[in-house]
Amino acid sequence: MRLSRRVQIVLGATAQGRDNEKLAAHLGLGRVQVGRWRTRYAQGGLAAIQQDLPRGGRPVQVDAARIVRLTTQTLPTTGTHWSTRTLAAKVGVSDTTALRVWRQHGLKPHRIRDFKVSRDPQFVEKLEDIVGLYMTPPEHALVLCCDEKSQVQALDRTQPGRAATEEGARCDDDA
Repeated sequence: MRLSRRVQIVLGATAQGRDNEKLAAHLGLGRVQVGRWRTRYAQGGLAAIQQDLPRGGRPVQVDAARIVRLTTQTLPTTGTHWSTRTLAAKVGVSDTTALRVWRQHGLKPHRIRDFKVSRDPQFVEKLEDIVGLYMTPPEHALVLCCDEKSQVQALDRTQPGRAATEEGARCDDDA
């Protein structure tokens, strides 16, 4: 919608030769807005009107690696696990920002039975590599997951394996 409006401004100015006031009245816009987009097009061509310029304001400064590191490698002094509010107060961000980082990295420290604090100093980098592989897999590749659980004994089969034969396959199909 925005780009089509900007193209209408440029076409109205160049192809139809309208001035800013007539063009603004025709499109239902302000004269200053029409002039601004004409100037940007004159200075940078089509690429200059495709995107807005960066706006002012404080730049976002979220240290996601620090949030992940604190969550996975430390415990708070006042509890058994981090909450979004205690972690946010420690890091200096909002609790929704802490929650967003947890979701991006698949962290759920409130699930005590399933969550283990890692002692690996390179855990954050490894985690981001793995999550990145799932989020943007390489082109023409298949991503598989193998989960290893320590201290869990794999049990023997309860039924013996059957050899794959044509006769066995026919019997299975008939059943």
